[in-house]
Amino acid sequence: MWKLEELNNIYLKDAKGDLNILGKGIKVIIILFAIRFILSITDRVVDKALSNRKESSYLATGKRAHTIGELLKNLVKYTLYFIATIIILDMFNINTSSILATAGIGGLAIGFGAQSLVKDIITGFFIFIEDQYAVGDYIRLDSFEGIVEEMGIRVTKLRAFSGELHIIPNGRIQQVTNSSRGAMRALVVISVPYEEDADKVIDILDELCKDIASNNDSVLEGPNILGITDLGDDHMSITIIAKTKPMEQWAVEREIRKKTKEAFHRENIKIPYRKVVIFGGSEDA
Repeated sequence: MWKLEELNNIYLKDAKGDLNILGKGIKVIIILFAIRFILSITDRVVDKALSNRKESSYLATGKRAHTIGELLKNLVKYTLYFIATIIILDMFNINTSSILATAGIGGLAIGFGAQSLVKDIITGFFIFIEDQYAVGDYIRLDSFEGIVEEMGIRVTKLRAFSGELHIIPNGRIQQVTNSSRGAMRALVVISVPYEEDADKVIDILDELCKDIASNNDSVLEGPNILGITDLGDDHMSITIIAKTKPMEQWAVEREIRKKTKEAFHRENIKIPYRKVVIFGGSEDA
């Protein structure tokens, strides 16, 4: 124990008994490791606490519980890093009191430059309170679409189907379209050439829709055939719609198209294609 204290005085302290550069560096590393340890404990506690309360009225869904957890974790993380910054600055003899006082005096001037930051935080707070969306929801924010990967107090992160990550300041969000709340609509337009019997095609599609309704748990209502909804240059269009569970509308649409193709092949129903008729010219050409 005595040797350890002696080594500490020789290598980690200067002549005045204060920590030298090496000692301060080691203390900074210890502080950062301590923060990481506390954050890991906090993450476990928050996850466990929320997992036990997901059935409460306020935490009605796992998505909302996850969103609350992420916000709490971010709040603890920012607080700990702020405290650590103050401690480290004091350790290097930087007067944090004067910095904080200067920040208070210059707060008004800084406030004008930080208006967007304040707006981001306030907007994020109301988005969360109003439960406009949660982590895991598929939403459209203005021109951006994707699944909410992270919802912070300042920014929202959207993961697009292409894999791109959109990081959007909350203050810029003007309009939210949430595709994960309530029943969604699946819509498929089937094109059939005029040469085919429309009644026969509709009967085939009707049997197909009944089969999907009986065997696909994602379908809440339908699929229903609206009938012939358009007459094109070389085809007629038959529209099928269905109500599905959130985020399942695309899978249902794909199944309708796949089964339609199989049924048309089985019943020898042709798919429309453009025909080119050339007049004139020589038979020898």
